[in-house]
Amino acid sequence: MNKFISFLILISAFTLLGCSRANLAAVGAWGCDHKVTLFSGGKVVGVWHTTGKVENEEHSDGYYFQDKATGKFITLSGEVLIEQE
Repeated sequence: MNKFISFLILISAFTLLGCSRANLAAVGAWGCDHKVTLFSGGKVVGVWHTTGKVENEEHSDGYYFQDKATGKFITLSGEVLIEQE
């Protein structure tokens, strides 16, 4: 219940500050599983399912997350598609 109340407070704060729908969606996706697809030359070269949020490297095009299937820590950069599952 505390998570739900915290979530509502956070959403209310973002709404009052005039955040976009994309910002609200990002907050809603916090902790959710994601599908991460890596492309090279327009072709899929890897697909992973995460155990939670995908983080991005500061000042970079890199991303990192934990792979659900193997439990391994994965870092990627380049042409990446991240979808909430």
